[in-house]
This record gives sequence, structure tokens and C-alpha cells, in this order.
Amino acid sequence: MKALLLLAVSAALAAQTPIEAKTILVIGDSISAGYGIQRSQGWVALLEARVAALQPPHAVVNASISGDTTGGALVRLPRALEIHKPDVVVIELGGNDALRGYPVERIESNLDAMAKLAKDAGASVVVLGMEIPPNYGARYTEAFHAIYADVAKRTGAKLVPFLLEGVATDEALMQADGIHPTAAAQGRLLDTVWPALKSLL
Repeated sequence: MKALLLLAVSAALAAQTPIEAKTILVIGDSISAGYGIQRSQGWVALLEARVAALQPPHAVVNASISGDTTGGALVRLPRALEIHKPDVVVIELGGNDALRGYPVERIESNLDAMAKLAKDAGASVVVLGMEIPPNYGARYTEAFHAIYADVAKRTGAKLVPFLLEGVATDEALMQADGIHPTAAAQGRLLDTVWPALKSLL
């Protein structure tokens, strides 16, 4: 009876324990940096507004740079982890590597290393998958798309299979370059990321 009472008290105390505010670090390329639109319109800015309204409010750090590659981001990630001490790291990278024809193995190795660095720093990880146009050849495009699921599986990261799902095939939601989403598409990007991210907050 006493043991049951103690368990009940412990459960009640646990239920009253406040959820701690967390910091989300987004490290990506132009898709997350808001290329071609106002940075305040980007999906990361929309994420910042959404989590700031939660109780407790969470913080978002956007460490995305247009044109960045997995190799470049891997070099700067340790410093970002040291400065911001994030609880969650969202990795949105690889598109620029693929557009430059970098070996899939190199891209995958860099993403692996980034996820592991974040995990070693105590952060949960969300990997945002990307796809490239079919004109790069079926073998390369399929191998490229597969690396995100492989990285997530090996590192225990949450996976968003394709960040531009429902956007990339809609011309009205893409800028003239056919690569970057318009301002109108940013809410959809956030809605695509949110289920995986919400589970970590």
C-alpha cells in the first residue's frame, strides 16, 4: 500500500514538472535561408513564430547559408553547437552538393558526421530529405534520395523524407529558377517538417 502511494505521489509530481524551453538549431542552405524572399517569410522564421507561442516558448537559431554544402556546414557545425547548445538540430543540406555532382558517398558521409556531432553534443536530430531533377540520371538521383533515410536510420535521427513534398511539382509555388520555393510555399514546408519536430519538443 505504501509503495502504491509513493508511486502515485511520484506520478503526480512528474505531471507537474514544467517542460523546459528548448533551442532548435537549423543548419541548411538557401532553402532554409530564404533565398529570393524576405528572410522573415521563410519556413524557419515561421517555425520561430510557432514555437515562440508555445508554453514554454522555444527558441530557433537559423544557421543556414545560401549555397552551402554538407562539407561547408560540417566545418562550421561544431562552433554552432558550442555557442548555441541546441536541444534539437535540424539538418537541411545536400542539394548544392548534388547540383555540383559531388559523389553520393561524400554527401552521405558528411551528413552522417553532422548527425553524430549533434548527437554527441546532446541534441536530437531531424534530417530533411531532398530530391534532385531526373536529368542527373536515374542512378544518381535515386542514390542521392536514399542517403537521407540511410543516415536517419544509422544515427537514430527523425526523418522528413522530402522537404519540398507537394511544392516542387507545383510551378505556382516555385520561383522562376525551379529550385527555390516562393513565399507562399513556406507554410507548407513548415507543415511538412512540423510532425517530426513536434515530437522532440
